[in-house]
Amino acid sequence: MKPKDSLIRVKQFQVTEKHRQVNQLETMIAEFERMAGELDVQIQNEEKKSGITDVDHFAYPTFAKAARTRRDNLFNSIRDLQSQKDAAEAALMDAEAELQKAEKLDVREARRVAEEQLARTSAYDRQAMIG
Repeated sequence: MKPKDSLIRVKQFQVTEKHRQVNQLETMIAEFERMAGELDVQIQNEEKKSGITDVDHFAYPTFAKAARTRRDNLFNSIRDLQSQKDAAEAALMDAEAELQKAEKLDVREARRVAEEQLARTSAYDRQAMIG
């Protein structure tokens, strides 16, 4: 295997790994959003049961307070994951650009080698005709 081939394979691996990371972060964000939605429903149900929607009211349901805290923590986690996803997408774009550079370099190198071989063959044919 030529060094250029291994470079391209490394770059392809990096792109694949970055894709996996982005997909994993998207999955986690979607799961956290689903969980936050479920907590919202539970909070609303608990507030309906008690008839109290004011969080600062002394008789506000403890379960609803705890669910609100969990939901808020999920929203904070979603924001953090979103910033990680943005960074991973930027890294993915960089890795894809690096892969394209390596592939173009490989194509240029292959073209140069083919031209050199053609030049050698032409020189050999001229010598054979002359000599």
